[in-house]
Amino acid sequence: MNISLRQLRYFLALAEQGHFTRAAETIHVTQPALSMQIRALEDAVGARLVERTAAGIVLTPQGRALEKHARKVMEAMNGLQQGMRGPGHGGRLVLGMIPTVAPYLLPEVLPVLRAGDIGRDLHLREAQTDRLMEELARGRLDAAVIASPADGADMVSIPLFTDHFLLAGSAARIAQLRGTATPPQELDPGQLLLLDEGHCLGDQALEVCGLNRRSAKLDLGAASLSTLCRLAAQGMGLTFLPELARRQEIAAAPGLATIRFPDPQPLRQIQLVRRATTPDGGWFPELAETLRQAGQRLVQDA
Repeated sequence: MNISLRQLRYFLALAEQGHFTRAAETIHVTQPALSMQIRALEDAVGARLVERTAAGIVLTPQGRALEKHARKVMEAMNGLQQGMRGPGHGGRLVLGMIPTVAPYLLPEVLPVLRAGDIGRDLHLREAQTDRLMEELARGRLDAAVIASPADGADMVSIPLFTDHFLLAGSAARIAQLRGTATPPQELDPGQLLLLDEGHCLGDQALEVCGLNRRSAKLDLGAASLSTLCRLAAQGMGLTFLPELARRQEIAAAPGLATIRFPDPQPLRQIQLVRRATTPDGGWFPELAETLRQAGQRLVQDA
């Protein structure tokens, strides 16, 4: 049985469109050329694959069976072609980022990635750390930007930059604190605004303050840092704001002000992580360096 990939591609287009003219248009060939390939395919398999009707075509039982197998063949070929191209060489790169990094780092770094080979086929996924690490382990991501240690010998990580925490609140509230050098452990738990459980930033804020969820009376379960910043700007409480996010959040909430903690300042380490079994082919350190430069610019601006 001599069947070509072109014939399978033409046949699948016809099966999807149910009409010779529409199918020919979708694959940018003439209708006679499509008809010729379908007839050749029917000769190769020794059976009619389509029934012509007034409305278009319907598949015969043999046609339905071939459609099922043809899709598997084309998916396998697409996977083979993609697998032969690595990131930075036209291949697909699926990158994950946590929500307290993505909105601030992506606008800075995306134009640079898009301009280079590594971002030619870039797909981004924003999710909390646990979900990203799960998808990374299952092969659904190629790399992830996180702010928690990547445990286990099955992961390889590159440190990107240090992101210090600032104390953010309304201008009046922050003005009262200036000159007092309040360490995180002395903050009033009843004034602390936190991200929803599962966000590493919320957990890190509690850790540096020596608190737990029950201690923070204003644990609103907010899903985004931007929500907390707007509440803090209105005098509803205080929150931890990473340097990385300061520029955008101050611009979005003009009433928001920040102050640094005394040394040793609380911080988080942003890192890029991948599976140890994934060949980097040079793309991993290149991606890390691009992310590092963009992140360092943002934290230096703060």
